[in-house]
Amino acid sequence: MTTATPLLEQLRAATGRLAAAEVPSPRHDAEALAAHVLGIERAALLAQPEPDPSFSTRFEELVSRRAGREPLQHLTGQAHFRHLTLQVGPGVFIPRPETELTAGAAIDEARAVVAAGRVPVVVDLFAGSGAIAISVATEVRPVMVHAVEREDDAVAWLRRNAAGNSVIVHRDDVALVAQRSLSMLHGQVDVIAANPPYIPADATIRDPEVAEYDPPAALWSGGDGLDAMRVLADVAAQLLKPGGLLVAEHADVQGEAAPEVFRRHGGWTDVADHLDLAGRPRYVTARRAG
Repeated sequence: MTTATPLLEQLRAATGRLAAAEVPSPRHDAEALAAHVLGIERAALLAQPEPDPSFSTRFEELVSRRAGREPLQHLTGQAHFRHLTLQVGPGVFIPRPETELTAGAAIDEARAVVAAGRVPVVVDLFAGSGAIAISVATEVRPVMVHAVEREDDAVAWLRRNAAGNSVIVHRDDVALVAQRSLSMLHGQVDVIAANPPYIPADATIRDPEVAEYDPPAALWSGGDGLDAMRVLADVAAQLLKPGGLLVAEHADVQGEAAPEVFRRHGGWTDVADHLDLAGRPRYVTARRAG
């Protein structure tokens, strides 16, 4: 009769294997994969009875893939963002914790519009999985939210996540959206939020999870990494009403260069950069000039 290996022993072995593969958070990932296979929350692992051999087979398969640096979120099919659990997988950028601050700034501005007695109109450009758009739609009431994404694979994930969350999805190129799908909103938008691609063409991506699995369209942005930011400055200037707020994430080395895009544009005031929780430059805000 085949007996199961105790769960804690399997977790220790998986943690060691992931650590040897230089996975950044081996214990967390081993536990997250075990919880995924068991269909429980990670916090409930220690209260679980010992698993049967079928668990070990599935768990070992996922640990092997994670040791090969396949993203944890692709293996579980989920990414956690603020109060959301999003569906993610191949073809869509996995939302990062840093972007929660970008979403938070957009949410704060939208709430201020509500407090002033109006229904805010919010647009998420380069929407990807819909992390920012759906956060706004679920944390602000009332609100109208539009999410714009170009890549077909990402749009499919965006539609799954947006279903039932009052987010209008536009499959369009951000560079052309003001002339096409959102032309009716010229000068009518209160808040635009974006996590555009911002990696320079000559940069080297160290993490295999990013280099091999995140879609290139969500990563690369011209010679200095700011081509998408320049497009964003143009398009947002057409969509925002005077005084409307743009919130845009950037690389931590672009704390001076990203704000400069908006200062040089000429259509913006109150340009400011903001730090993330680690004290690194993370996102820029700017208001549409009146």
